[in-house]
Amino acid sequence: MEQKKLTPEEEEQMVEAAFNNVLEGYLASNHRKKVEIIKRAYAFAKEAHKGIRRRSGEPYILHPIAVAKIASQEIGLGSTSICAALLHDVVEDTDYTEEDIAQHFGKKIAQIVGGLTKISGGIFGDKASAQAENFRKLLLTMSEDIRVVLLKMADRLHNMRTLGSMAPNKQYKIAGETLYIYAPLAHRLGLFAIKTELEDLSFKYEHPAAYQRISEQIKASEARRSAVYNDFSTPIEDKLRQMGLKFEAKARLKSVYSIWNKMETKHIPFEEVYDLYAMRIIFDCDDPACEKSLCWNIYSAITDLYKLHPDRTRDWISVPKANGYQALHLTVMGPDGNWIEVQIRSRRMDEIAEKGFAAHWKYKIGEGDEESELNVWLRTIKDILDNPEPSAIDFLDTLKLNLFSSEIVVFTPKGELLTLPTGATVLDVAFELHSQLGMKCIAGKVNHKLVPLSHKLKSGDQVEVLTSQSQKPQPEWVNFLATAKAKNRLRAALRKQQHPIIERGKTIFEEFLKKHNIKDSNEILTKIVGYYHLSNREELYLNLGNNEIELSDNLIKNNAQSQSILSKIFRRKPQAKEKTEEPEKAKKINTKETYVLHYDDNGANFKFAGCCCPIPGDDVMGYINDDNEVEVHALNCPRAQVLKASYGPRIVSTRWEVVTQKFLATIHIEGIDRFGILQELIQMISTNLAIDIRRLNIEAKKEVFQCDLSVRVEDTKVVTDLCNKVKKINGVKLASRI
Repeated sequence: MEQKKLTPEEEEQMVEAAFNNVLEGYLASNHRKKVEIIKRAYAFAKEAHKGIRRRSGEPYILHPIAVAKIASQEIGLGSTSICAALLHDVVEDTDYTEEDIAQHFGKKIAQIVGGLTKISGGIFGDKASAQAENFRKLLLTMSEDIRVVLLKMADRLHNMRTLGSMAPNKQYKIAGETLYIYAPLAHRLGLFAIKTELEDLSFKYEHPAAYQRISEQIKASEARRSAVYNDFSTPIEDKLRQMGLKFEAKARLKSVYSIWNKMETKHIPFEEVYDLYAMRIIFDCDDPACEKSLCWNIYSAITDLYKLHPDRTRDWISVPKANGYQALHLTVMGPDGNWIEVQIRSRRMDEIAEKGFAAHWKYKIGEGDEESELNVWLRTIKDILDNPEPSAIDFLDTLKLNLFSSEIVVFTPKGELLTLPTGATVLDVAFELHSQLGMKCIAGKVNHKLVPLSHKLKSGDQVEVLTSQSQKPQPEWVNFLATAKAKNRLRAALRKQQHPIIERGKTIFEEFLKKHNIKDSNEILTKIVGYYHLSNREELYLNLGNNEIELSDNLIKNNAQSQSILSKIFRRKPQAKEKTEEPEKAKKINTKETYVLHYDDNGANFKFAGCCCPIPGDDVMGYINDDNEVEVHALNCPRAQVLKASYGPRIVSTRWEVVTQKFLATIHIEGIDRFGILQELIQMISTNLAIDIRRLNIEAKKEVFQCDLSVRVEDTKVVTDLCNKVKKINGVKLASRI
């Protein structure tokens, strides 16, 4: 339905109403009331953006107002941040400079606006990703003022809420970048409500059909869920009232994205996601010193009523999460026979959980534990930024490592507490304590037992690092490191170690080009690096320096005088490429249009990515590779997420045309073993469904069996039908594509 066009007067009223809403929210908060500077910032921004419209057609000024509202009312920031939010696009989109902002509104606001202004170009060389450089700039400024990243979150959240007016390839790029970097960053900063909304919105644009389906299933099961929750919560609430507590109890529903994630990872249907909701108890307590004992009193009251799950109690009161999160979680058996999680927190803890570090400012007296936790994290981020990776994707991956979701706590022999990501090893601890310890580490002692460097740690472990002066860092160490700091330090050390070899390789390469009178260029380099299956110039030099590859003279016929001859030599399939090279160059792919994936007499107009092996019917996206081919990735492929976050301009939205080819798909089947079940399975697939079986691996252990079945199919519909029919065989408990 088309929106009614507003008159200029109606638009003006709408803008004023939106700004007044921000002011009212600010006046209702407990910040100092600096209304005058906010009004000035609004007037300045309104004048600067005069006549400019967003893609949706609305006046541009509504975007900064919306960002200011999120910053104030959803994150809880004050006047400085509201002003910076109102002005955040002025420097980028108009003729005003950072100096103009400083002159009118002071140095602090100008500094934050400067931190929020996007930049291009960068430290990553010719293939640089502007996004990776933007994150770097953002995080460098953030380590000076945390409000920069909090406002960036508000900006991203509003962009995601209004993503519907964007072109499909932009939607993919922004949603992918959000899921890959911004949602984990929100989690790391303790902005739980924003993290959840960012994940759900990204999911909505990446998998619209799945989002719609799960939303409808949630709606349909609401009445039954409410009845179960009421049966469960009523006895708890009665008991807490008898204890004289002032509290609020509510059911917290799992987000659409986390429900889908669980269904995907556990290969289960919606009906089997039993922990759809958790109960949250938020109690009022004026004295922070009493919070801990009240949490345990409530815990005790609940376990008197219901049976406790012994392995699923989480105490984040004694040791808060690194993002400041504090709560006591327990899981008990509900009246319907399913496990239900209960989260217990005080009003203060709840505000911090939902609004993150901004809420700490409201409660802090001096520098508390949470503040120092944040500073430790910021120091680690700064550490990564001071030694940037040569590749944009490596940089984002290294950064992503540090935005970990789950954590463990380990202790040194002196009782010092270290918070590390799940999967951290003895070597991570060594690097965490000191870079030199990491370089010289030979083994560790965990709970007084000798273990190798790669030993994965568990929460509560006591870890001692053993070193040797003769030890040197090894390239394979990178495979069992889980912290960004450790990976970064190791790569830097390896680069230093490899520097003489790289220099030798560089000399060999330059002499080779000089000898054959060939000019060094990115095009030549890309061909050579591709020919040897390497990833970059540094790796080529390293291999040449180590004599692992050789640039042989007889590769060059009749002493090549031009770059074009060399480029032919380094193609893997010279004849085929030479025939098609001209038309390929002539036909540039338009990323603004939806690319139709099809087969014709010449074959496919795309290539499947080897990392995720999608088939027609899957939710996919296209990535334009260096050879101007559309590489098709499944939307939930980890590699695709990195590409979306790093190479936005190369992403293209795609649509399947009817495909007559057949593709390989693998189905995992589990069930109760019985005589004749395999025969029944094969007969149904090959005879009744007429599906071509290519491989079958079946293993039975005692009473259960597992089976991996590879079949050739046209599209995902055939796979879904096959899974549904297989599930009907007596004894089969699970059938899903992997």
